Amino acid sequence: MIPLNDSQIRASFVNASRKEVSDVSLPAELETIDFEVRDFLGWRDKKLPRRAYVVTVVDGAPVGILLRQADAMPRTRPQCAWCQDVTLSNDVVFYSAKRAGQAGKNGDTVGTLVCAEFQCSANVRKLPPLAYVGFDAEAARQERIATLQQRAVAFTSSVLNGVG
Repeated sequence: MIPLNDSQIRASFVNASRKEVSDVSLPAELETIDFEVRDFLGWRDKKLPRRAYVVTVVDGAPVGILLRQADAMPRTRPQCAWCQDVTLSNDVVFYSAKRAGQAGKNGDTVGTLVCAEFQCSANVRKLPPLAYVGFDAEAARQERIATLQQRAVAFTSSVLNGVG
């Protein structure tokens, strides 16, 4: 992930009105975030509990998405669609996002199940347990990191392009 500042984050939103962008509560620890170990920047709004934001890098440029958490919680324990960690100790929730452009203005949305506090980058960096003799845990970790990046960008692309 490329390092981002306040103005870059605010300018990156593709599915939010100017009012919504001006109301964004940026993460308090923005200056101390280690972007080297992040595949995307995700956070929940401190003032609006059902609102969250995610910024990914698509074609070298940051793309921000405003997310809304569903009112209902899943009845069974869901799996995060991005990190797909099966040993999560954290909650996974359903977030929806208006699509960018006219589709979003017409009410078209896309949704995904994601770790409630966006811990995916940390989850995929944990070494997996050894599956068999000769198992390359580091290669498995690198594959999980690459897959997370692909899934985050695919979701962002579906918001941008109406695909998905």
